[in-house]
Amino acid sequence: MRPLTDHTPKPLLQVGGKPLIVWHIERLARAGFTELVINHAHLGQQIETALGHGEQGGIHIRYSAEQVALETAGGIANALPLLGDQPFVVVNGDVFTDIDYASLALPAGKLAHLVMVDNPPQHAAGDFGLKDGLVFESADDRLTFSGVGVYHPSLFESVERGQAAKLAPLLKAAMQQQRVTGQHHHGLWHDIGTPERLEQLDDWLNNNQGE
Repeated sequence: MRPLTDHTPKPLLQVGGKPLIVWHIERLARAGFTELVINHAHLGQQIETALGHGEQGGIHIRYSAEQVALETAGGIANALPLLGDQPFVVVNGDVFTDIDYASLALPAGKLAHLVMVDNPPQHAAGDFGLKDGLVFESADDRLTFSGVGVYHPSLFESVERGQAAKLAPLLKAAMQQQRVTGQHHHGLWHDIGTPERLEQLDDWLNNNQGE
């Protein structure tokens, strides 16, 4: 996303008149979420300054700052003291979606529940398979992980706090135990990975809001 992110963290990049992360926060608030934890590294203080503690939106925001980027699993593990001992929803800050957050749940005995989407052109091979509500590593018909999931804290028990760690190996290990469920989201979803895709989404939102 450079040069846009040289001076602005990706979640604060604007689409449709407001930062990406604000779209998420507003949808989470409408879905009934009141306690949010935001982890950040690059230019993270800008995020705290922009969002405060959520007073304006009737929610409470806390922050998990990373001195260096810890990857997805490392960032979640670092934030666990703020997240508690119950399952929690994680939303990547660099996607845009209309996923119904209120409908997400982690089935009993499972470690993760992933929202899957159709493969976008830039990721045609997909990530995982989905069959009968279970997510598998190997499958002929793969879907793409949306970056939205529900996790049990114990999924991250092997990750040392403060250490970088990727999410995929943890998920694949849990998949082998059939402890990862999923759902296929057919609605709006965009991966904001390039300035061009950001501009395309901004144009679409500006032309379609209110319809």
